[in-house]
Amino acid sequence: MAKRMFTAVLPPPGIVQELDSYVAPRRDADPELRWTRPEGWHLTTAFMGQVALGRDEYLEDNLAEVAARTRPFEVRVEGGIAFPNPMKARVLGLAVPVGHDELAALSSSCRAAASRAGVEADGTRFVGHLTLARHSRDVQATRWLTVLDAFPGWSWRAEELVLIESRSSGYGFGYEVAARFPLGQPVVDPYGDG
Repeated sequence: MAKRMFTAVLPPPGIVQELDSYVAPRRDADPELRWTRPEGWHLTTAFMGQVALGRDEYLEDNLAEVAARTRPFEVRVEGGIAFPNPMKARVLGLAVPVGHDELAALSSSCRAAASRAGVEADGTRFVGHLTLARHSRDVQATRWLTVLDAFPGWSWRAEELVLIESRSSGYGFGYEVAARFPLGQPVVDPYGDG
């Protein structure tokens, strides 16, 4: 059975808590919005819908090499963003004005790592963002973008790439970190072969 997986950069717990305090009073403002859970907030770098059993080990090895070659970098989430556009939005989130280029390069490297592992990664154009809410149909989101633009913005130093398995449940998708890869640190051979 194949796994749904993705690579991502996670915001630190303190930022998650602070951002959650801004989102919390707004969750009941539109009952049709499905707000993402704070414990699942992330910046996706590559999505892989079908990771065949056994391929995940090759994927992890390749991602460890990608992370080792990537230096830690500054990230900032700030300002509202809507997909596919503000007039017909299905996704609301925060944009990435700082660190976007580094995330885009990491995205490209993660997709190449997946390909070398025999795993197909989503090939859509990378747009860095942190998803906060989804809607089941197209909605006019300019009011929500104004609300999100009023948030203060949060910054952190990205020092880790994670591989996450997305598991379906009766309540949507739950996320479990399958592997962690520190950025800019050499890969350690567990067998000591060099």
